[in-house]
Amino acid sequence: MNAYEKYYAAAREQLEKVFATQRTVIEQAAAWLGEALANDRWLYAFGTGHSHMLAEEIFYRAGGLAHAVPLLDDRLMLHKEAIAATYLERQEGYAAGLLKLYPVERGDVLIVASNSGRNAVPVELALLGRERGMKVIVITNLAHTRAWPSRQSSGKKLADVGELVIDNGGVEGDACVELAGMPSAIGPTSSITGAFIVNAIVVQGIENALARGVAPEIYISSNTDGDDHNGKLLQKYARRIRHL
Repeated sequence: MNAYEKYYAAAREQLEKVFATQRTVIEQAAAWLGEALANDRWLYAFGTGHSHMLAEEIFYRAGGLAHAVPLLDDRLMLHKEAIAATYLERQEGYAAGLLKLYPVERGDVLIVASNSGRNAVPVELALLGRERGMKVIVITNLAHTRAWPSRQSSGKKLADVGELVIDNGGVEGDACVELAGMPSAIGPTSSITGAFIVNAIVVQGIENALARGVAPEIYISSNTDGDDHNGKLLQKYARRIRHL
């Protein structure tokens, strides 16, 4: 196989692994979300580095929930100062200030994603979410997190602090394609499996809310005829969702 074929095979294998082995925890996460939506509560999501894309994945997109908010901090993402972000996600105490920026409440659902699961900010954010009475779901790479120590002083990793742990099925180091002449593997997969996991939770959560007699508000593609529909939602939630 060439590299393209190897990468496709690895990504497909990991998606199939997630579907086969993580069904129970994904369905439990969706049950929590369905209950939250039926009670007019909210979904929040957070990740540092490339995992921040999973937080954005739930937000303001076609077929997505209006009651979904990413916890975003430019300093923890990659589009401004990527090197600084790498070290900031290891800083203890930073998560508390970030969570204060959002009106989270007991009964809300929080997804925290980190492929390695070893850095302080996602670990502490998950703990803070639990203290606030949120249902905390973590998405991580168990093969990687079991191979490396925590960078948080308690010694805890993300998989140790979530109420529900979902394994993205990845390999240690995330990249999965080995090529002769390269010093390390190429072809990371955590964004592919992570996006599937968060969307699986959302679509099943919506069905669960419908079973409770509640039709959650969703966005319609603005590139069809969704502007009027979405405009009403944006007007309704503009003051509550800081990223609109």
